[in-house]
Amino acid sequence: MHNLIVVGKILQQFFWILIEDLMNVISMAWKDVPVLRHLFPIKTKEPIYHSRKKGLECLAPLFMTAEETPEPIPVKVKGEIPKWLRGNLLRNGPGKFEFGNDNYNHWFDGMALMHQFKIEDGNVTYMSKFLRSETYRTNSANNRIMVSEFGTLAMPDPCKNIFERFASKFETLKATDNGSVNFAQYKGDYYATTETNFIHKVNPSTLDTEEKVDWTKFVAVNGTTAHPHYDPDGTTYNMGNSYGKNGAIYNIIAVPHQKSDDEETLQGAKIVCGITAVDSMKPSYYHSFGMSKNYIIFVEQPLKINVLKILTSKFRGKSLNNAINWEPELNTIIHVVNKHTGEIIPLKYYTKAFSTFHHINAFENNGFIVLDLCCFDDGKIINSINLQTLRQTGEALDEAYNTLPKGFPRRFVLPLNINSNTPIDQNLNTLTYSNAVIFRKDDGKIWCEAEDLHDDDLLDVGGMEFPQINYAKYNTKKYKFFYGCGANNVMADSLIKMDVETKKFKTWKEKGYYPSEPIFVPSPNSADEDDGIILSVVVSPNQSKSSLLLVLDAKTFTEMGRAEVAVRIPFGFHGVFAER
Repeated sequence: MHNLIVVGKILQQFFWILIEDLMNVISMAWKDVPVLRHLFPIKTKEPIYHSRKKGLECLAPLFMTAEETPEPIPVKVKGEIPKWLRGNLLRNGPGKFEFGNDNYNHWFDGMALMHQFKIEDGNVTYMSKFLRSETYRTNSANNRIMVSEFGTLAMPDPCKNIFERFASKFETLKATDNGSVNFAQYKGDYYATTETNFIHKVNPSTLDTEEKVDWTKFVAVNGTTAHPHYDPDGTTYNMGNSYGKNGAIYNIIAVPHQKSDDEETLQGAKIVCGITAVDSMKPSYYHSFGMSKNYIIFVEQPLKINVLKILTSKFRGKSLNNAINWEPELNTIIHVVNKHTGEIIPLKYYTKAFSTFHHINAFENNGFIVLDLCCFDDGKIINSINLQTLRQTGEALDEAYNTLPKGFPRRFVLPLNINSNTPIDQNLNTLTYSNAVIFRKDDGKIWCEAEDLHDDDLLDVGGMEFPQINYAKYNTKKYKFFYGCGANNVMADSLIKMDVETKKFKTWKEKGYYPSEPIFVPSPNSADEDDGIILSVVVSPNQSKSSLLLVLDAKTFTEMGRAEVAVRIPFGFHGVFAER
């Protein structure tokens, strides 16, 4: 009987998905027929404006295909790069946006182009290579898009007959192995990562693609984040979903540091704990998670993945991003798990709807977990940063930027010691350095209200995203500074150093240049938290301007030097500094 009820619910949901698709088709047809628009006008929602900028510079060249530079080339250094800085800055991001006549639709879709800035004795060389993923090789061999990506559905092979093309609609989507998001470390090796179950071991010295690794061979997950956390004991933690008869589970994964031989990859990985999704058929999308000394903190946001839409996407001719919906009528729920024992803390923390990509830091203090992250009040941004939007120009670009939600840093304080005797409707936050609010409601729910980790002047620089800290020394610990990007265009145009205590910030900005995520590298034997340098790859849409590696003094946030590269570099996602 239970199985029949489940099947009935699935069929009912599928029916409404088809109705939704039909209404979208009718709506698009209406827009394309002027007579119908005039006779039967459809009320459209007024856009929500988050800013009122005008005359923005077109950034289209930053989201165009670039050539790889497979051999190291020397670059011109201006100023001074510290002699103690030795290693490779590795960056990852999309670098190829078409194959033949097939074009990708979303920024997340482009093929992974890996970059290396090798720094030694104040000198710098640059090289780049496309990740030789199976997706890249298959697309290249066929000169067309053969594997679907986040915002692009691969079309049936035109060489097949009509019956074969129809039959292909009932095939399940093949997961991409296009590891374009980040570099992650497991057991001392570097991997190009995305959010599916595939990662690729990469040689950080040569950028050669060495080995494709499938998470499902080691733990039962359908994918993992590209933002693992590293514990002082050497354990690497990550999260990934699994789907079974009881619906979606958010799994916490631990990968040991020990390596018995050089051929090992993810051997010894285990699932520490599984968190059941509130809605079994509509789990939340997540890009990262928080970690304190003893806990994993997971934010279940109302940015929902409709599993049935994914399973039927090929049949319906829809890309994966169409299965992600922002549902602001729902609350955001924060879960806490003991990472050592796998015990789920019975408390769930509720707050208003928000969306997040990146956590900043989390630490424990006096019976509380302090959780800092960058938040958007509108989760539709994930479908807004498509290539058509990012390549706009003139008034269309201004409109696109002004209607894009902006990210801002916020702090939540989560009490760990709550019981039936805890007072109702009384602020439980006793930390003197935070004005975040937590109270227990009469229905037993713990309700949280965040503290803004900024003053109003952060609005003037377009909010803040791509946060980084002095991770090696201050991850899971009380800290004072974090670094990120401001965005007064559809992509970041400034670097920011934020003081979480005073909420004052410093900026680096240069007209016509667009910096990437700042990477903090501590000075040798550093004593102060901000004793170190910031590395950022800075690009420009102007062909007369070089791409460059920018080096800032993290304390003063002033430029120490730059290494100019006579190569066009697309705007990327994330990276790491691999010391040598």
